[in-house]
Amino acid sequence: LIDVDSPGGSVFGVEELGTEIRAARGQKPVIAVANSMAASAAYWIAAQADELVVTPGGMVGSIGVLTAHEDRSKAQELAGVKTTLISAGKFKAEDAPFQPLSEVARTALQSLVDKYYATFVQAVAKGRKVSVGTVKEGFGQGRLVGAQDALAGGMVDTIGTLDQPIARLMGRSPQGQIGAVADVDLRQRRLRMAAR
Repeated sequence: LIDVDSPGGSVFGVEELGTEIRAARGQKPVIAVANSMAASAAYWIAAQADELVVTPGGMVGSIGVLTAHEDRSKAQELAGVKTTLISAGKFKAEDAPFQPLSEVARTALQSLVDKYYATFVQAVAKGRKVSVGTVKEGFGQGRLVGAQDALAGGMVDTIGTLDQPIARLMGRSPQGQIGAVADVDLRQRRLRMAAR
C-alpha cells in the first residue's frame, strides 16, 4: 500500500521508482491511495500500482513537466552589479540567470522538457493501461482533477479513504470486523491474482 500526499517534484528518480512499482504488479497486490493529493511526479508513481484510490476530497493529475529561467540581468543592473560568466563548453552557461535566455537555449530547454513529458505520459499510459492519446487528451492536460472527474476519466479506480484498502487487504471491514463484503472482495482479488 502506497500512501501518497504530494504535489510532485523533480523528475529525477521517478521513472526508476515507477518502473519498480509496475514490476511488482502480479507478484502481490499494489494499491496506491491519493490521500489527498497525487500530483505530477506523485501521480506518475501512484499510476503504476495495480489499483489507484483517491480520497473523496482529493485530487490527482498535473501531468506535465516545466522548468524555469529567471533573467536577473535587469535587477543586477539596477543594483549596480555586473556578473561575468567564465565557462568551458559551448552551452555550459546558456541558461545562467544573469543574462536573457537566447532562442537557442530556449529551444534546448523546450526539447528537454518535451522528452521528459513524453516519458511521463508513456509511463502513465502503461500504468493505467490506456493509450498515450488518452493520457494526453483526457487526463487533465496538466491540470489537477477532482476525485469524481478522475474516476469518470479513468485516472483512478475508486474513491475511498486510506482505511478502506487497508481493511480490504486485511480481510476486514473498515471498523475492524470481519465483513462479508470485504471477505468476498478479498476472495475475488485472490482469484484475479491466481489467474495472472
